[in-house]
Amino acid sequence: MNRPVSQCSLSTRPGNVLIRGGRVIDPAAGRDAIGDVFIQNGIFAAVPENLPPDTEIINASGLVVCPGFIDMHVHLREPGQSAKETIDSGTTAAAAGGFTSVVAMPNTSPPADSASVVAWVLDRAAAKAKVNVFTSGAISLGLKGEELAPIGSLAKAGVAALTDDGNCIQNHELMRRAVEYARMFSLPVFDHCQDYSLVGDGIVNEGYWSTVLGLPGWPAAGEELVVLRNILLAELCEHHIHCQHLSCKGSVERLREAHRRGVPISGELCPHHIALTDDSVSSFDTRFKMNPPLRTEADVEALIEGVADGTISILASDHAPHTRAEKEVEFDRAPFGITGLETEVGLFFKILVHERKAISLPRFVALFTSEPARLLRLDRGTLIEGAPGDVTLFAPDLEWEFNRDASLSLSKNTPFHRWQLKGRAVRTIVKGQTVWSL
Repeated sequence: MNRPVSQCSLSTRPGNVLIRGGRVIDPAAGRDAIGDVFIQNGIFAAVPENLPPDTEIINASGLVVCPGFIDMHVHLREPGQSAKETIDSGTTAAAAGGFTSVVAMPNTSPPADSASVVAWVLDRAAAKAKVNVFTSGAISLGLKGEELAPIGSLAKAGVAALTDDGNCIQNHELMRRAVEYARMFSLPVFDHCQDYSLVGDGIVNEGYWSTVLGLPGWPAAGEELVVLRNILLAELCEHHIHCQHLSCKGSVERLREAHRRGVPISGELCPHHIALTDDSVSSFDTRFKMNPPLRTEADVEALIEGVADGTISILASDHAPHTRAEKEVEFDRAPFGITGLETEVGLFFKILVHERKAISLPRFVALFTSEPARLLRLDRGTLIEGAPGDVTLFAPDLEWEFNRDASLSLSKNTPFHRWQLKGRAVRTIVKGQTVWSL
């Protein structure tokens, strides 16, 4: 069942546009050929013999024309943390990154654990967002992992998924009941995989650098344990659980084995976990502090292999903006997280397609379109007639340099300043209206 358009919000008016002569890649429809794409009143339609007089014509020669990219792991920080990011600024950054849809995480202030907060986010998005905003709802009240949030009310309010992202429910019985309730409302469950008793106060990968630097270690087993828990619960409850921001070899191996048995579980990769390793923290630069932490080269290799063989089926940013003052403190006092919406596509494409040749261009498009749309049961991620007219125009060979000072996010906590990237979205179209272009 597709989720209706009413469950996302943005202020863009529908438009008419003809995109000519690009390489059209639509994995959901099995399409990969030079051709034209037409949007009428914000909806994909067949190319007419006579164009409406107000039709915008875009020459896409040399570009890839694909369904609008979807990032299903974004922190927009509203309500309550607007010094870090707002729905306006965050979705502007998303548009600049080539994304036409984002899923906002619920760890705001107050958290999205009630229908009223979800309604506030969607209303705010309707007034301020540059792209489609879907929101997730909290699994537990206050993200505390003690009592279930009102899952039925959250579903009725229009959440696209359930998660306590930033926190991990430690009580397995509570998590089981959450998955069972989520199944009743056809909502996927996302999980930040972290066993608190094993991780303790760890802040960097447990290994050589944690020992040398004298920083508390965050063992990879602390992630693997919860991945295993989720595999068991997904199998027991016969409902989909999605493991967010995987970082280690063991997690990939556990998922791969579960997929062989047909368990409804998926994994997600963020670009920093393959672009960097834990030796980056040797400088004590807090821009390299994230949760889960950067890990070893062996973990990077396993994560890339997981994408190549389909074990990992979702690419996402975990865009986590923080103010300069928050990050410019001692390493152990700084918050976890980095921005990522504007660098995500360039990093992933450079590493996975150009350098490592782990996946093809069509598979890359699928990981940002049909795969997240299928998991979230969204009515987009495709160019078929009748679907919302969201398009990303992508230049696969464009080499460019990211400058954090030019970032459209309110926060600049990125480790990728002055990095040379390859592959970039050059135009982002939502409901037939260009919301960003290079």
